[in-house]
Amino acid sequence: MKIKNMKYLLTLITLVFVSGIWAQKDDIVFDMRTNRTVEPAFRILAHPKIIDTVKATQVKAYPLLLFQVPTKIFLDTIEAATVETKENLKQLYPFYAKVGIGSTIMPMGELYFNSTRSRLYEYGANVKHLSSFGDIKNREKVAYAPAQYDRTSGTVFGKINERNYNLAGEFNYQNNGFHYYGVQNDSLSKDSIAQRFQVYNGAAEYVANRGDSARLNFKIKTDFTNFQTRKISDTLADWRAQENHLNFKSRLWYNNRNERFYGDIGVRYNAYKYGILDSVMSVGDTGIASQNTILDFKPGVWTQMLNNRLKIEIGVGITADFRTDRNLVYLYPHAEFKYAMFNDVFIPYLGIKGGLKQNTIQGLTAQNPFIRVNQQLLNEHNPFDIYAGFKGTLSKRMSFNIGASFAHIENKALFVTDTFGVYRNQFNVIYDTLNLTTIEGSLSYQMNEKLKIDGTARFYSYEMYNQARAWNLPQLQCLVRGSYNLYEKFLINLDGTLESGRNALVYAAGEGVKEENGQYFVSLGTIVDINLGVEYRYSARVSAFLQLNNVAAQRYNRWYNYPVQPFQVMGGITARF
Repeated sequence: MKIKNMKYLLTLITLVFVSGIWAQKDDIVFDMRTNRTVEPAFRILAHPKIIDTVKATQVKAYPLLLFQVPTKIFLDTIEAATVETKENLKQLYPFYAKVGIGSTIMPMGELYFNSTRSRLYEYGANVKHLSSFGDIKNREKVAYAPAQYDRTSGTVFGKINERNYNLAGEFNYQNNGFHYYGVQNDSLSKDSIAQRFQVYNGAAEYVANRGDSARLNFKIKTDFTNFQTRKISDTLADWRAQENHLNFKSRLWYNNRNERFYGDIGVRYNAYKYGILDSVMSVGDTGIASQNTILDFKPGVWTQMLNNRLKIEIGVGITADFRTDRNLVYLYPHAEFKYAMFNDVFIPYLGIKGGLKQNTIQGLTAQNPFIRVNQQLLNEHNPFDIYAGFKGTLSKRMSFNIGASFAHIENKALFVTDTFGVYRNQFNVIYDTLNLTTIEGSLSYQMNEKLKIDGTARFYSYEMYNQARAWNLPQLQCLVRGSYNLYEKFLINLDGTLESGRNALVYAAGEGVKEENGQYFVSLGTIVDINLGVEYRYSARVSAFLQLNNVAAQRYNRWYNYPVQPFQVMGGITARF
């Protein structure tokens, strides 16, 4: 069946179907045939948009205009701050004098002159003298040879403190006379065992303060020393020791943030002469002449990290040793590590260092004045010294340090009794190689300026290569110092020294003599030296003092056959003006 108008047909079908829903319960089935044409589908390509009948006016773009408002700056004056206090600055006096006398007729005197308060200039001078006219006896009351001595020294110094630099200079003079009293014979002539050392020293230093960061700063220091001993006679004026020593040091450093880069350059020159070269005056008195030049170069860097808790310094030392007989070049390590823990309460550290020590006659006589001055000079070579430990504070008043080190030393100077002299009351210098292990601990306590105490204990272990013992060197050493200020009226000072384990080389068997590896030696016993001083301040300008030396009254031997005074008392006054 064909229906031309599809609209009426669909309406009829719909009405029949809807009416059947409510009118009948049975299903009605239509069976028909039709021919429908379906139009092809197509995609709408246009996007949806809102069509507004009111169009917005286009906004015009204008260039950015710079409009600067004129401004004026008015400076207001600020009054300087003032500090009101009822306390005045402590008055300074340019002169200070100390005069006293001790037992066994020991006169002493000291005079100081210093500049007062000045930001730009510092200058001053001082003169010191101490002498003794007493005799020395052993425990059996046997008198030794004449032991009188005198020590006189003078110093003049000055310094300029400018904003961009510091310039300092100093001149020193020392005149020390004494006797080789190490023989039990008080009938000896004083002149036959007399000796005198004279030292002239001048030093100058220049420091450039160009800035702390991003600036190259430098420091230069040089000093010259002339050392000479007593003339035997006018006809034998050449037979004495004469030495000229020049020491030049410089440092350049550059700070950049947490790093410091530095370089040290130095020159050490020593010219030593005794008598006439290749000549002999007597047995053991042979003419000696030597010259030695050492060049030092040490670059390095110092840095800190981990919030400034870790501090590291790494460098290297290059040393050239020029001698008459040979030239050598050494390379020395230099490194140190520190780490601050618990807000600087506990600081462990580890490091390694090394160096070349230039031995001089002046340096050797400063250690032992009773040596023969015709000595061969060898430089002490220390290829490495490894150390470690920790330091810190136990409280705000107490600090400590515990450490240990291991070092290898070549040409270590040792003092042994002279075998050529008539009385054998002098010492010669011999050199040996050794390994040195040191364990050290120190403790200090300070309560403001009222009480100060510090003590140090060291244990030394020597592994000698040739000698049986490290002659005259201690195995155990303890040092203690203390001061107490009582009501600003009494000042009490205490210092003590304890040394044990020292041995001296001898050349024959006898009572108390030991033998090891074919060498004879004796023990020098234990040194217990305690000194106590008390000062009473009568006023700010005048005071009186009392000094007690060697309170334990021990006649210990500082050197073999050289006992010290058992007990000394010295008193005097001081004045400021």
